[in-house]
Amino acid sequence: MNKILTWEDAVFSLDSHLRYGLAFSGGCDSSFLLAALVRAGIDVKAYMVMTAFQAPFELDDARRVAEETGAEFELIRADILSRDEVCANPLDRCYWCKRFIFGTIFEAMERDGRKILLDGTNASDDPARRPGFRALAELGVVSPLRNAGFSKDCVRAASKLMGLSTADKPSFSCFATKVPEGSRIDQAALDRVEESLGLE
Repeated sequence: MNKILTWEDAVFSLDSHLRYGLAFSGGCDSSFLLAALVRAGIDVKAYMVMTAFQAPFELDDARRVAEETGAEFELIRADILSRDEVCANPLDRCYWCKRFIFGTIFEAMERDGRKILLDGTNASDDPARRPGFRALAELGVVSPLRNAGFSKDCVRAASKLMGLSTADKPSFSCFATKVPEGSRIDQAALDRVEESLGLE
């Protein structure tokens, strides 16, 4: 029988004497990790980078979770459409996007005196299907859930035990994933995606 993982397991490897930043999206994984960090008394600040690739409801969810957990939260608005290496929409677009997003967070963390960046990657995420994993490795981003063996199902189960509003939140990929590879990503393309999803 598999061990039932708890929020304590999610943060067991972290040093409570250090100050952390968390790449926060308001999704199920990063919300659970944020709640676990706060419960463990770890000094963490959640940073959400909002770009044209995300649906507005993601920000609403992120703010709600920050309020539910009492965590320190900072919203950073970033112009992803100015990044040609991303908007050219190559095969490794996610790598370049992650580099930009995490680099933006690291700049904010430096101002705050925080050096270690965490993210909500879990053990179900497949490196072979996600070019963004290379960015995590290059930048030294730490993934406590993945390191502790938390699958997506484990995250959802532990979130329910904690009473988190995101426990059953569906995964929602960014608008850029809906633009055919190699097709230029611009505001018009994103507007078409948003319309097709009924989010306008």
